[in-house]
Amino acid sequence: MSNNLLSSINSPTDLRQLDVNQLPQLAQELRDFIIDVVSVKEGHLGASLGVVELTIALHYVFDTPKDSLIWDVGHQAYGHKILTGRRDNFHTNRQLHGISGFPKRSESEYDAFGVGHSSTSISAALGMAIASNLKGDLEQQHIAVIGDASIASGMAFEGLNHAGVTDANLLVILNDNAIGIDPSVGALKNYLTAVKEGKNPKQNNMIKSLNFDYSGPIDGHDIRAVIQELERLKKVKGPKFLHVITTKGKGLQQAEENQVQYHAPGKFDANTGEIIPKSEANLPPKYQDVFGETILDLAQKNEKIIGITPAMPTGSSLKLMMDAFPKRAFDVGIAEQHAVTLAAGMATQGMVVFCNIYSTFLQRAYDQVIHDVALQNLPVIFCLDRAGLVGEDGATHHGVFDLAYLRCIPNMIIFSPRNEIALQNILYTAQLGLEHPIAIRYPRGRGQNINWKSPYQKITIGKANCLKEGTKVAVVSNGTIGNNVTQALENLQNPTAIAHFDFPFVKPLDETLLHTIFSKFETIITVEDGVISGGFGSAILEFAVANNYHSKIQLLGIPDEFIEQGTVLELQQICKIDVSSLEVLFEELL
Repeated sequence: MSNNLLSSINSPTDLRQLDVNQLPQLAQELRDFIIDVVSVKEGHLGASLGVVELTIALHYVFDTPKDSLIWDVGHQAYGHKILTGRRDNFHTNRQLHGISGFPKRSESEYDAFGVGHSSTSISAALGMAIASNLKGDLEQQHIAVIGDASIASGMAFEGLNHAGVTDANLLVILNDNAIGIDPSVGALKNYLTAVKEGKNPKQNNMIKSLNFDYSGPIDGHDIRAVIQELERLKKVKGPKFLHVITTKGKGLQQAEENQVQYHAPGKFDANTGEIIPKSEANLPPKYQDVFGETILDLAQKNEKIIGITPAMPTGSSLKLMMDAFPKRAFDVGIAEQHAVTLAAGMATQGMVVFCNIYSTFLQRAYDQVIHDVALQNLPVIFCLDRAGLVGEDGATHHGVFDLAYLRCIPNMIIFSPRNEIALQNILYTAQLGLEHPIAIRYPRGRGQNINWKSPYQKITIGKANCLKEGTKVAVVSNGTIGNNVTQALENLQNPTAIAHFDFPFVKPLDETLLHTIFSKFETIITVEDGVISGGFGSAILEFAVANNYHSKIQLLGIPDEFIEQGTVLELQQICKIDVSSLEVLFEELL
C-alpha cells in the first residue's frame, strides 16, 4: 500500500484535501487502526467497523463542525473520534482521564451532542435545525445517524413525527445492519428487511408517509455511492431520510460472523481476530448469570413467570429463558417505556413478571414506573442489572441514581443483594407473591461465591441483619458495596469497636434494627454505591430526624457530580468507597 493517509488526517479539513479515489485506502487504514487499538484496549468494536465508509463520507461531504453531526448511542463513533483530532490519544478511550467512549460535547467541537442512550439523535438534530432556522441560518446541515434498533424506539418515532411537519434542514441516516447489541426484533425490523430485499412496494413506504424525502437503500460500504447521494441530499430542502445498508463488524471476519460477541469482544488478536480467552476457572458467577439461571429454574416450576427485557437478552442472560420458553420471555427492542407498561398489563392478569432493564436505562421509563406500576400497586419485579458504578462506559451508563429515584415512589420495595445467594433468594421470594412492586438492583461483574446454588430460602421483606458486632461505630451498608466494608474490616483484624450491618432493603427500612443501632452507637456510617443525595444514606438520616436521634452520621457514596469513565476500582477510589479508603476511615475512628 502507498503512503499512510490516516497519519496525515488531524481534522476533517485534512480529509477534504484527499481525492475521492484515495478514500477506499483511507477506509482500510481507519478500519485497521480501530482493530489494532481496540484489540488491546477493549471497547465497542463491531458498530464502529460497520460505519467506517459512512463516517469518512459524512466528514468529506459536510462542513463539520459547522454542520452538526449527531451519532445515536455512539457505539459507532470511534472512526469519527479518530478523524476529528483524537487519533493520537484514541488509545486512552474509556480509560480514567482519557477520552470518553461516546461523543461528548465538552471533549470536542465535532461532538455536536452528547450521547450514550439510544434514540435521541433525531430529536436533538431537529432541535438544532429549528434553532438554525430561527437564527436565519438556512444553510447549516443537521445530520442524525441512527441504527435500525434505535429507530424502533418511541422517542425516535416522536422525532420523525414532528420533523415531518417542519421545513427543518434535517437529514436522518438510517444505518441498517439488522442488529443492535442483539439482533433487531419487531415488526419494524421485518419492514426494513422487506425494503432491503425489494419486497415492499415504494408506495407503501412509511418514511415517505411521514413527509420525508426518502432515498435508498444504498450500500453503505460503497463510499463513492454514499458520497454521491450525500452531495445530492445537501441540496434538498426540508427533512430527508437516507437508508444505508451496512454490516456490523465489517472487515473483520469473526466480527461479521459473530456480531453479538464482537459488539464489545474484550481483547483479541488483531491479526487473526480470535478473542483472547480469559481464565474463568474457579471464578464466582456473573450476577447477570445468577439472574438468568435462577429465573429459568423458577420458570420451570412456576408457569406464571414471564421475562421481559428491552434489547438486552444476552446482556441480561434472559436469553436462557427465551431459548427454553420462547412464548414466556420477550425481547421488546429498545423500548423501556413499553417494557414497563407491558409488564404492568401482564401483572393485571395475574402473571409474575420479571422486567429486566439496566439501571441507567430504567430512567427512560420513569413515568411508567410511577403511573403504570406503582400507582396501581402492581407487583412487577424489576431486575436492575448494571447498578452502581459500571466502569469504562462512563457517566451515561453508571447505574447510580436508582436508589434515589425509586425511593421516593410510594408502594415500591427496593432491594440490593450483598451477594449472589441473596439475589437468588430474593428472586425466589418475589415470585411467591408480593403485595407491591419491587426493584432488585445488582451490579455488573462477578459475585463472591463459587458454590452459590443452594436451596431457596424465603426472605423477610424489610429485614436487615448484623454481619459483625461492635461497640462504638456502626457501619450500615446496602448491596454489594458491603463486601468492601467486610474486606476493610478483615484487613484491620476486625476491630471490636466497629460493627457492620447489611441493609439490603432501602425500602422498607428495618426500623426495629435501626432503633437498636441508634440507641447503641455514637457514630453511624452509611455506605452505598449510589448517589448520596436522596439515596440509602438519606433514608437513614430521615429516620434519625424523625425519631430525634443525635448520633453522628457520615454518608459515603457517589458525590453530587457525574463520574466519568475508568475501572470500577478507580472510580470507587475517587468516591472513597474502595477497600483501602474504607480502611483509612475506619483506622481514624479507632
